[in-house]
Amino acid sequence: MTTATDATLPAKGTREACESEADAALRRQLGKRVAVFGLTWVAYASYYFGRKGFSVVKSTLKEQLGVSVGTLSAIDTGYLTAYAIGQFVSGTVGDRIGSRRLVGFGMLGVAAACVAFGLTSAAWVFFIAFVLNGFFQSSGWPATCKAMGAWFTARERGTVMGIWSTCYQAGGLAATAVATYLFVHFGWRWAFIGPAILIVAVGLINLLFLPEREPARRPDPPSGPDAAPVSQPPPPLTTARAPLDQEATHPAPFVLRSPVLWSLGGAYFCLKLIRYSILFWLPYYLNVVLGYTKAQAGYQSISFEVGGIVGSIAVGLISDRYFPGRRRGIAAIMVAALAGALLLYTYVAPLSAVLNFLGMAMIGFCLFGPDTIIAGAAAQDLGGTRDVAKAAGFINGMGSIGAIFQGMVTTGVSSRFGWDVLFYVFVALALLSCVALMLGKRPKTAAAAA
Repeated sequence: MTTATDATLPAKGTREACESEADAALRRQLGKRVAVFGLTWVAYASYYFGRKGFSVVKSTLKEQLGVSVGTLSAIDTGYLTAYAIGQFVSGTVGDRIGSRRLVGFGMLGVAAACVAFGLTSAAWVFFIAFVLNGFFQSSGWPATCKAMGAWFTARERGTVMGIWSTCYQAGGLAATAVATYLFVHFGWRWAFIGPAILIVAVGLINLLFLPEREPARRPDPPSGPDAAPVSQPPPPLTTARAPLDQEATHPAPFVLRSPVLWSLGGAYFCLKLIRYSILFWLPYYLNVVLGYTKAQAGYQSISFEVGGIVGSIAVGLISDRYFPGRRRGIAAIMVAALAGALLLYTYVAPLSAVLNFLGMAMIGFCLFGPDTIIAGAAAQDLGGTRDVAKAAGFINGMGSIGAIFQGMVTTGVSSRFGWDVLFYVFVALALLSCVALMLGKRPKTAAAAA
């Protein structure tokens, strides 16, 4: 017997056919998809040019201007606090004003903060400028992740986001190299002023030309086993459905109550604490602890992003092929491997520059792969089209709260117990992240809906 409720639900084959038609129609808009991919890739890579200069010039600020290690750590903490708060704000704002305006105005704010940093010599102005930088930097991930989520389908999301997410490894790599070059040849101030010029240009281009896709008007079912369950059955699909403008998402309050979202956020809390500790302190560690010159330390530190680029692409492809809709599985495996890579690095780092480079590249491979899945494809799976900025902002915000503690953990542990012990702390955090990814299972009703 068919109940009234059953009658409102489309047959599985009908639903899949409609979804396939919508996906095919979306893929036909090749020009806009290429434009969105390219513009957002360059935009998010360019954000890193506004944040990497500080890590390159830390030791110089200490030597030339007398900025203490504690103050340097406080500047990092202020930046990350503003960045974490901004993630939640940008996620909400981004779903209202759209990706184009959020990324454009955000980049102009970043550029202004970088110029202010480069033109001063006062520690308190450094602090204020870098805090404002952090707040404006927070616009980048929710905005670009929302844009990508709107123009690429769930079936291609892992691969596409794996390739696209090379933007923040390539951006970090290029930003470190450029900041080091400007610092060595023109002085530390140009490590901030030079990148600001690039950021202004990229921000204006995105503000003028980034294609915007209207969000859906009604919810449709989750795209995979890790997707958030919907609070009510979706309305019937009809042949009159407009496949391009009626893709939907789950209501935002429900998305934010999803145990899967909190599982991802908890894992990202630990993972991003490790990532930002390495990003902010690796050149310092190589210079002060291992005895590399400042230039060598700056260039050697790009090993982290080199490994990350390869890891993001590889894990994205594996996610779509072997873990469709179960992205936390591959993320957990990679985070467990990260713990091993961190432990290995403590032994090989002092032996030679080559082994140091390879060891840190392995850490980057094992870290950026799950990083891409957690903050990118998995966030898009949960948020759908309309609320992807909220989901991405929440996960990245939780991660950024963890990153706030990087200065306290890095300076506190390394100064009292040594840098080897610090890497053992990173191993423990990686294992905690792995455990978090195994928690927050979906209710059975969600499995049925999927």
